[in-house]
Amino acid sequence: MMRVLPIVALVAFACAGRSPAGEDGTFPVDSNLEAGAARADITPEMPEGGMDVVGHPRHVVGVRDPIRAEVLVLDDGETRAAIVTFDLLSAWDELVEATRKAVSEEAGVPGDHVMVAVSHNHSGPGYEPESSWARMVDDAIRRAAREASSAMRTVSVGYAEDRIGFGINRRKVINGQAVVRLNPDGPNDPRVKVLRFDDGRSLTPEAVLIQAVCHPCFFTWGDDGTPPYPDGYPRMSADFPGEARRFVELCYGGETTAMFLQGCAGDIRPNLPGHPYRCADEADLQWAGRDLGGAVVRALASSVVREELEDRPGYYRIRCASEVVELPGKDGPVSAELMAMKVGPYLLLTMPGEPMVEFGFNLERIIADRAVPIVVGYANGHVGYIATADSYAVGGYEPVSSPLAPEAEPIFYEVLDRLADQVIGDVFQVFSKREEDQDEDD
Repeated sequence: MMRVLPIVALVAFACAGRSPAGEDGTFPVDSNLEAGAARADITPEMPEGGMDVVGHPRHVVGVRDPIRAEVLVLDDGETRAAIVTFDLLSAWDELVEATRKAVSEEAGVPGDHVMVAVSHNHSGPGYEPESSWARMVDDAIRRAAREASSAMRTVSVGYAEDRIGFGINRRKVINGQAVVRLNPDGPNDPRVKVLRFDDGRSLTPEAVLIQAVCHPCFFTWGDDGTPPYPDGYPRMSADFPGEARRFVELCYGGETTAMFLQGCAGDIRPNLPGHPYRCADEADLQWAGRDLGGAVVRALASSVVREELEDRPGYYRIRCASEVVELPGKDGPVSAELMAMKVGPYLLLTMPGEPMVEFGFNLERIIADRAVPIVVGYANGHVGYIATADSYAVGGYEPVSSPLAPEAEPIFYEVLDRLADQVIGDVFQVFSKREEDQDEDD
């Protein structure tokens, strides 16, 4: 009996040491991936008498909630990449260039491995490269990049989806002509795609990437000057992405950084009925922000139950590829940068403008089950509306406003599919190790 007790104790100790969960609310992370995130307040100082915001241009005299930027730095041990998000209208070329330079210098990320994405916020400031505010933004991004880089920890990545209910298509074809109309029967994408980056020390993620599809134009005026704000909401705001982001961070005690990626929202807007729509009030924005925030929190919670944790990969390879293409335009070629960034099984594909919602569905069909596709609009530049070829036949705001010709649509698919081949690495020329098979861009 005296000899058995130490053996029993040893077995119990060994079993305890192999516990997959450890202390309740923690979980082991065995991964090659490191991640760090930081956020920055980039709200411009409001001058006496107010200032103009862009999107639906209007004058504002105060700030409802902060305008923010966030930086996520990722490293797989060989390759480093970054995602930078802004509460701004457009990924202006000058903003993209300055942001890439800042993140490259402060966090050691190659410039062509930096994705710069905006929410397409219609209640934020415009960007003038030589302004004092632009210099403030550059300083803020540099601080955030340093903070994110210095805070990097080993992580694994969880993924889940949920849904929102406040977006609606804004095009309806009547008698062969597209008109502005809230159209519940039009194409729409209510899905919310959520990535969480966990170090396993608690159930609070280090960072959260949120992708959803809807114009952030709750606070813009309606065409008939609808009350309560016939001229648009009179304060600066980050609109529903900011409200949702704060809701998510509140649920985690402010200990995570939530980042918003806009999808293919070119023809998707908030469902605010009017003639043809109205400006939102406080109740409307809380409805949307908490609808999206609630969907994100549900997705985050579901992706750390034990069955989901067991399915997480332990190896995440980062690969990035981009290409500047000349697209056929109405008045000549239009230059556009397209990008693919793959982190483990998750594939982000970017488009530099406002793609109509069908682009997201079509790209997902092209990628099929080769990766988990997340299509991001409003990133790495801005060419304006990106309309489907079919939409030009019936007209409407998006194809009429677009600088592109209808022949541009298949080029987006062709180039993004080619970039996906490079980063997924399962086609022969990329997969093969023989020198004669290697693509020059691999």
